[in-house]
Amino acid sequence: MSIVWTILIGFVAGLVARAIKPGDDSAGFIITTLIGIAGSLIATYLGQAMGWYTAGQGAGFIASVVGAIVLLFLYGLVKRKS
Repeated sequence: MSIVWTILIGFVAGLVARAIKPGDDSAGFIITTLIGIAGSLIATYLGQAMGWYTAGQGAGFIASVVGAIVLLFLYGLVKRKS
């Protein structure tokens, strides 16, 4: 059940990250949602690897938003180069 919560939090985190991140973001709704989910999953597993979270415990909302912002920034860099 924790993966479902991670995905739901990632969905909302992606939307919040897109609203917070400055600049013109040409990513669509689905791409933004997928990036938010990926940011949440990365924040969860990175936090577990660093010892911030126990196994089975998901990342918090703020960590998910930060992960999504980082991925949105990287997505923008990759898209700009291609």
